[in-house]
Amino acid sequence: MQIQVKFFASLREALGVSADSVHLPGDSGNAADVLAALRARGGAWIEALAEERSFRVAVDQCMATTASAVRHGSEVAFFPPVTGG
Repeated sequence: MQIQVKFFASLREALGVSADSVHLPGDSGNAADVLAALRARGGAWIEALAEERSFRVAVDQCMATTASAVRHGSEVAFFPPVTGG
């Protein structure tokens, strides 16, 4: 299945892209599977999306977790936590 991926703020800067796509095998998966596929690219992908880093996830424009399901055509977005005042 094909998943559309978007990156925002410092993640976009670290990876040098604002959007990409990931192919996942099978008919079902979750945002953690998307992360694993991205990390498998190595280099900056492993560093920017490291497990110890803090970032937020959205699936199909709704706040989500890495356990949230994705399906063919889903949009998964990753972005750093936002602070403000």
